[in-house]
Amino acid sequence: MHNMLTLAQSYSNQGGGGAAGGIVAGIFGCMFMIVYLAIIVAVIAGLWKTFAKAGQPGWGAIIPIYNVYLLTQIAGRPWWWLLLFFIPIVNLVITILLALDIAKAFGKTPVFGIVALWLFAPVGYCMLGFGSATYQGAPNSQA
Repeated sequence: MHNMLTLAQSYSNQGGGGAAGGIVAGIFGCMFMIVYLAIIVAVIAGLWKTFAKAGQPGWGAIIPIYNVYLLTQIAGRPWWWLLLFFIPIVNLVITILLALDIAKAFGKTPVFGIVALWLFAPVGYCMLGFGSATYQGAPNSQA
């Protein structure tokens, strides 16, 4: 028993790098949070400007669920499409269809819809909001 206690004490005394590892992890965590918050701000700003260009309230970008409703309106889809976002797998298909319709509403290609608005939404909505794209009307005007 005495040997086990001595072995445990010598193992804990050799650790030494625990504090440095914690500092490195803390710095990494802070950097991650800063990047994460910057992406969130970019998404909100891009959506805000995109909504404003489409004649919707820009502040809707910061309201969860309501912002998805606004996207359905910009795409010209019925309000009940919002409910489809709560169904697993179906929501992926609906997200792709909305991205395609929003790209069309701003005069962009389907490739832009898939790549920029679906795969890289933070970049895509900033491109729509801050770029030269103009809202041309909902492609599927179905209220």
